[in-house]
Amino acid sequence: MSRHIYIWLLRLLTPYVLLRIIWRGFSNPDYWRRIPERFGFIEPLPPPRPIWIHAVSVGEVRAAAPLVHELTVRYPEHPLLITTMTPTGSAQVRELFGGGVAHCYAPYDYPGAVRRFLDRANPVMAMVMETELWPNIFYLCRARAIPVFVTNVRMSESSMRKYQRFAGLARATLRQVTRFAAQSKSDAQRLLTLGAAPESVEVTGSIKFEINMGASMREAAEVLRLGWGQDRPVWLAASTHEGEEEMVLAALAELKKQARFANMLLVLVPRHPERFAAVARLCKKQHRIALRSETPGMLDASVEILVGDTMGELQLFFGAADVAFIGGSLVPTGGHNLLEASAVGKPVVFGPHMFNFQEISQMTLERGAGVQIQSPHQLAPAVSDFLGNANRRDSAGLAGRKMVEENRGALTANMRLIEELIK
Repeated sequence: MSRHIYIWLLRLLTPYVLLRIIWRGFSNPDYWRRIPERFGFIEPLPPPRPIWIHAVSVGEVRAAAPLVHELTVRYPEHPLLITTMTPTGSAQVRELFGGGVAHCYAPYDYPGAVRRFLDRANPVMAMVMETELWPNIFYLCRARAIPVFVTNVRMSESSMRKYQRFAGLARATLRQVTRFAAQSKSDAQRLLTLGAAPESVEVTGSIKFEINMGASMREAAEVLRLGWGQDRPVWLAASTHEGEEEMVLAALAELKKQARFANMLLVLVPRHPERFAAVARLCKKQHRIALRSETPGMLDASVEILVGDTMGELQLFFGAADVAFIGGSLVPTGGHNLLEASAVGKPVVFGPHMFNFQEISQMTLERGAGVQIQSPHQLAPAVSDFLGNANRRDSAGLAGRKMVEENRGALTANMRLIEELIK
């Protein structure tokens, strides 16, 4: 498929794009705000030229944090502009970086929208987190001699097959990219199979290993755990998706049949904020619950479930829990980043659907830092094994922490590539 056919298809899909914004706005009204930004109508940025970082949503924004901090130190003469596609990603930018960076929504991939955006932002470089391939954005950046750097690339087998349906367009788009920083050799090979220029692809490892829980965060986690109850078993169900909460609640009921877990606390954090209220209602049908937004301090011992209905606190929850279940893995979503738990020495449990984190999940199993279950019925026994055996829990946590420490280095490799691009 040529880029010109792609453009005409985009134009035909414009009514659908607008209807989708309207529809999503019913569950999250933030989708109705700042719509002009999605078509390139942003406030012109004053000189000097910014470094543009595109991170689709929450996970990508958090993954970008080490790069953002390093760029701020290394290139103080260039302001940073971070774009996202979702309101939750926008909120995460404000949470992590405050007013230290400029932020707006990324333009949809219409040529006119992209030109308006580039005219007004005039970036010195475009950095795209993970595998977001935008034919018009990449083409128009290349036409203006703006280097395009796609970093922390993960390309699963299934994603590669999807791109191969449009092999010509995929190859032409990949050829516009100045540099790819791939997480693994497998990711790099799939990029090459799709048509990326060999000289543009380098394996740098995953930037997600560059996690550093500072002293203040560790202290906050300790205080939070005291508020939850130091002697209570606590397990965290992180970034759950629709359909998984019922599985988690069934596991909770099974665990609480054991006398040693009668007073356990489940911290349940849905992935998407628009589902906070629905998940809270579901939990409330059978359990005594509390909302994190309403109980920042001491938690009553009778509370069985704490619903994490706040943004930007997941790392804190990992630090305060005993074991973590990684959501998006018992349903075919592809899983979520488990390294945040490993970095603070907490064992992880995850389901069979981890295709978005294939290499990292495999490494976790090989190191003994977590376990993979194949069905929801195995969730309770897996959590029980860690909660009921302090030696096993500590051993897995130590293995996870060591795994993260030994695989750092992607930040240094990425900064070397960036130095080659920013003249």
